[in-house]
Amino acid sequence: MELAQKLDSYGKPAWIALTVLGFMAWWPLGLAILAFSIGSGRMFCGKRRGLGRWQEDGAEAVRNAFGGRFRGFPSSGNRAFDEYREETLRRLEDEQQEFKGFLDRLRQAKDKAEFDQFMADRRNRPAPSPAPAPEQPQDWEQN
Repeated sequence: MELAQKLDSYGKPAWIALTVLGFMAWWPLGLAILAFSIGSGRMFCGKRRGLGRWQEDGAEAVRNAFGGRFRGFPSSGNRAFDEYREETLRRLEDEQQEFKGFLDRLRQAKDKAEFDQFMADRRNRPAPSPAPAPEQPQDWEQN
């Protein structure tokens, strides 16, 4: 069980890697590891049948979903903190949108500057000299 505790400290990726290695070594070993990890609840979130460990219970989820505006986070129990958190997240989302707009304007300005430079270089380069006329084939049979 010392190995199981060690793998638990690394999380699910370690169990998945051990299962894959077990199948690569000898398929019954991989099957045994898979059965153990599923049976012990290590591959799923335990007895909750797939619910995340931080997910709300059913009644609280319904209350938050249908009892007014949806909040991405469950209530902390402190109304002042919840209002502060919502205001801070709203402000950060606004700043993120402003920053995305700034980046778009910056990219557009950079593209315009590069295009203007290209056009200036194109206008200022010397005109190509006319290509020399192809030489007439010489008749080698004449002496």
